[in-house]
Amino acid sequence: MSAMPWADHLMSLDDWAALPEDTSHHYELVEGVLQVSPRPASDHQWALTELAYQLRGQLPTELVALPEVEVVLAPQLPATVRTPDLVVVPRSVAVTSPTRYQSDDVLLAVEVISPGSRERDEVTKLYEYSEAGIPGYWLVDLEDQVSLTAYLLVDGEYEVVGKGGGTVPLTEPVAVTVDMGALLPHRT
Repeated sequence: MSAMPWADHLMSLDDWAALPEDTSHHYELVEGVLQVSPRPASDHQWALTELAYQLRGQLPTELVALPEVEVVLAPQLPATVRTPDLVVVPRSVAVTSPTRYQSDDVLLAVEVISPGSRERDEVTKLYEYSEAGIPGYWLVDLEDQVSLTAYLLVDGEYEVVGKGGGTVPLTEPVAVTVDMGALLPHRT
């Protein structure tokens, strides 16, 4: 196993692209700084897979849900590249198989809160995704009762448009109904 080369400067998109592929951790680039976190635990992945399955059955054919793709929020130096747990993008863009998506391509970004990511997901990414103009942002919370908080970008800021456990119907940025109890059925 070779060691990951750690940057000694603020990274550009070119620096980010030059990093070797490493799936042992979760990597993001935030204002030129490489952030490393552990890979998600089983419940996180289970909930994410079920959510993607539910969305696949409800999205219009011109949209697709994709897990863990890179999204460029700020291309200029210092660059920011996030990897949301799930995104909804136009199928016409997805079929081109881009190395990373531009924030303009993303209709919805979804984060599943993990131990250690709550503040980053609820505060930092909420701000970053709104600044990047991503129309929808969902937070899936697996603590206690599985729940969803859905945000819609209105006049440059996110507003809550849906919240709760159980069945959560949403109309924006896409019309779907999410069965939160089905995300982790072993908890019900």
